[in-house]
Amino acid sequence: MSSVKKNIVYNTVYHILLLIFPLITAPYVSRVLGAGGVGSFSYTHSIAHYFLLFSMVGMKNYGNRCVAMARDDREELSHVFSSLYAMQLFTATVSIGVYLIFVFVIDKDFKLLALIQTLYVLSSLFDISWFFFGMEQFKLTVTRGLAIRILSIVSVFAFVKTKDDIAIYTLIMAGSTLLSQLALWPFLKANVDIVKPNLNRIKQHIKPNLVLFLPVIAVSLYKYMDKIMLGAMSGEITEVGFYENTDKIISIPLSMITALGTVMLPRMSNLAAKGEVEQSKKYLEVSMLFVVFMGSALAFGIAGIAPVFAPFYFGEEFAITGSLITYMAPTVLFICWANVIRTQYLIPNKMDKEFIISVFLGAIVNLVINASLIPYMGALGAVIGTIVAELVVALSQTYMVRKDLDIRQYFINGCPFLVFGLIMFVMVRLLANVSDRPLITLAIQVILGGLIYLSLSGAYLILTKNTLVMRFFESRKRKN
Repeated sequence: MSSVKKNIVYNTVYHILLLIFPLITAPYVSRVLGAGGVGSFSYTHSIAHYFLLFSMVGMKNYGNRCVAMARDDREELSHVFSSLYAMQLFTATVSIGVYLIFVFVIDKDFKLLALIQTLYVLSSLFDISWFFFGMEQFKLTVTRGLAIRILSIVSVFAFVKTKDDIAIYTLIMAGSTLLSQLALWPFLKANVDIVKPNLNRIKQHIKPNLVLFLPVIAVSLYKYMDKIMLGAMSGEITEVGFYENTDKIISIPLSMITALGTVMLPRMSNLAAKGEVEQSKKYLEVSMLFVVFMGSALAFGIAGIAPVFAPFYFGEEFAITGSLITYMAPTVLFICWANVIRTQYLIPNKMDKEFIISVFLGAIVNLVINASLIPYMGALGAVIGTIVAELVVALSQTYMVRKDLDIRQYFINGCPFLVFGLIMFVMVRLLANVSDRPLITLAIQVILGGLIYLSLSGAYLILTKNTLVMRFFESRKRKN
């Protein structure tokens, strides 16, 4: 079995690969397609994503957990996979059919783009990434996705030349997702035998799978509904474009940090099944320190460079995204904190009720704020809704585990890094006018900001002789 350390690296790379296509091409696409083109793609993609969610139901988390618990017994694993995939096959087929009805009957303004997005919805029919995550085979998903991502990037630069090429861009985006899912299938047979699904086994999975689908829907209400509501309520598709690029930048640190959760979910589920409570709490404490350390650096760092970065990276038309990124940066810390609690405690210990309540609270808050502010504030209203929603989720999940976990100690361990991040933010902002060339300014801001944060953090860890960090590295040495 691969080590946790290697899996974190592989899964971080995997999530970065999911973002690397739009991020590498974002400056080019933003200038070629403009805010209107970016907004049109984002709007249709967000709608298609809802149908994909109903295709997968709660499989990303539930399937991951079931596979992790059965992976030591190939016969049982084969029955688990076959039953779960049979259920996914049914829901995906229904969802794809309903989406096609939506495209041809309801959607009139973006019919061509919506039709192309069918490929994205279709990818759910072949998505078995949850199986390989449960098996902790993260290297496989990374290596198979790399060639497809590179091909996609090359295709964008080769074929997207004008604003009229928005359909080609959508085809590349949706098609690359479908190919990424198909690429995993040749490696399934080495891990599991396909058996005839047992109806009783399928029935056993329906309820718990639907239970874990509820939080997926709730989270989507403040991840994707923002863009749909912006497109429908703001009156300007360009507002969706501004929000899309803001969300794209905020997703960079999130993909790097929340990769930890995907790796730790099967490991913590396995520990929970064996009743190894103390070992799981040790992992939790180290994870909390890691996400606050990394989250503070990335959240405050991105907020610091945002006003210079946005117009340089996306073009002057997207200058407003600099302010939006600054406002939205704190959500990185809220999401990372909640991600550890969710993936390393709530889900592995089957505390699904608490998980669902917390995310629905966030969803309700987000919808209310969006409906109130988007008509008057556009993208900024959606940003405010997201900030408050993520804070509500983090606080509610923290409250729910307060008696089981040492929340106070987690906060004490992480608080100094919040202070260091704030100091870095102030210093980076003071360097905003150091040069009249944006690239030079950004380089100075990133280098000096990173040095400031790392120096303060390193000095703190050395002076306090942080026992948690020392214990972590000692355990690494013993395993090596």
